[in-house]
Amino acid sequence: MSRLQQMFNEKISPELKKEFNYSSSMQIPCMQSISLNIGLGDGSQDNKIIQDAVQELTLIAGQKAVITRAKKSIAAFKLREGMPVGCRVTLRHRRMWEFYDKLVNFSLPRVRDFRGIQDRGFDGRGNFTLGIREHTIFPEINMDKVDQVKGMNVTIVTSAQTDKEGKMLLQMLGMPFIK
Repeated sequence: MSRLQQMFNEKISPELKKEFNYSSSMQIPCMQSISLNIGLGDGSQDNKIIQDAVQELTLIAGQKAVITRAKKSIAAFKLREGMPVGCRVTLRHRRMWEFYDKLVNFSLPRVRDFRGIQDRGFDGRGNFTLGIREHTIFPEINMDKVDQVKGMNVTIVTSAQTDKEGKMLLQMLGMPFIK
């Protein structure tokens, strides 16, 4: 069990139960999965860009990334159905907790001029999406081997029913929201 998961079970879970007056421990919100996504517009033209992105996302997540393909053709973008347009990976259980710990404690503080995260990324159901402009903030990425800096989306799926519950959960888990 990871350090963060143990802290959730011992300290955060009872605090959330008390804060929101839950009658059952099954009502307490928790993280269900974390999804990482890199979209590459240039990837449909150059296969090397896609392969590099898959390799780097696999290093970051600790799990093999899959290539996402276009669902329909768009002539203006020279895009045909089935062409590669990005890559993604979904983390659950132990890998999810370890990635979240790494994201909050190591990677986000490495962002240039970091002051915190806006809480505008909630979707109304307690899930949070965070956009990262440079994938090089993760310690696994070797800057010498990076050809192109890529952005990525990190979506944290929780079992919370409202944004307030989701924000409280992520705040207690260490997410540095701006007040």
